[in-house]
Amino acid sequence: MSLEKIKVLQGEIEQFNITDKASLEQFRLAYLKREIPALMGEIKNIAPESRKEYGQAVNTLKTLAEEKFFSTQDALDTASAGSQTSGLDFTLPTIPHELGTIHPITLVRNRIVQIFERLGFAQADGPEIEDDWHNFTALNFPPDHPAREMQDTFFLEKNPDIALRTHTSSVQIRYMQAHKPPMRQIMLGRVYRNEAISARAHCFFHQVEGIYIDENVSLLDLKQTLYHFAKEMFGAGTTVRFRPSFFPFTEPSAELDISCGKHNPNGCSLCGGSQNICKGSGWVEIGGCGMIDPNVLENCGIDSEKYTGFAFGMGIERITMLKYQIKDLRLFSENDVRFLRQFATI
Repeated sequence: MSLEKIKVLQGEIEQFNITDKASLEQFRLAYLKREIPALMGEIKNIAPESRKEYGQAVNTLKTLAEEKFFSTQDALDTASAGSQTSGLDFTLPTIPHELGTIHPITLVRNRIVQIFERLGFAQADGPEIEDDWHNFTALNFPPDHPAREMQDTFFLEKNPDIALRTHTSSVQIRYMQAHKPPMRQIMLGRVYRNEAISARAHCFFHQVEGIYIDENVSLLDLKQTLYHFAKEMFGAGTTVRFRPSFFPFTEPSAELDISCGKHNPNGCSLCGGSQNICKGSGWVEIGGCGMIDPNVLENCGIDSEKYTGFAFGMGIERITMLKYQIKDLRLFSENDVRFLRQFATI
């Protein structure tokens, strides 16, 4: 009786007409999920001498049903995919793979590192959230210095001794505390000032600062180092000047200016011909520098009688604006792709 049922089911499977996904599912439920499992469950009721023949017949039926199911399923999937893509033109070019560009700040930062590494300067890093001692006191800032006021610094409301660092000079202090001379380091990173945002100022920007401490380091070493940097960054014909200035952490102190070529027949080269950066003076200040004050060395445990050193600091945004003739500081942080794409081939 069971072998006869298998023959009947074999005929039904062969004759079953599958035209779509719905009828395919009906076939699967009827034979693969119901009839064939039921036949396999009957094997325990078959006489022992007939079980082998019965089992072979059931397996043959199962193979027949599975082959029909899977072959029909593949055919339906292929037909469905063909109908969905029939309106596509495969001869059209693909969407081009566009690579991103390097941010101009990163371009200039990398160039700064390259220049100073050739002079023997290594990199050092430190936290952006600083305490008062590393950010101000150790750098010889008196208690009543204006930079300590809220208009210049972002202090934590619940702890006025903790603030976002206002300069990377705090990294200099941490490095000098942890190491002994000689040392020749540059510190690059983001700093924060509580200032109104405009085309020439922002509440955050990037700095590079450097120190060189050893026996018999002089002001001449400082000047030659920065002369070399300016000519490497802006070109061999760059003119540099040092103006006397004041910083609590250096003595003597100076500000470093470079000539923008105002009197050049071809126009103000660094200002893009508009003199908007030099304001018609022909000079642009790019940073401050000086000999490290002995008090700062002593605060860090360095013998100021034996060692001397110089320090300098420059704004990376200012250098980038000059190098690429960018007139608005805010462009660096607005992520406008029209601006960023200009640096794809630089």
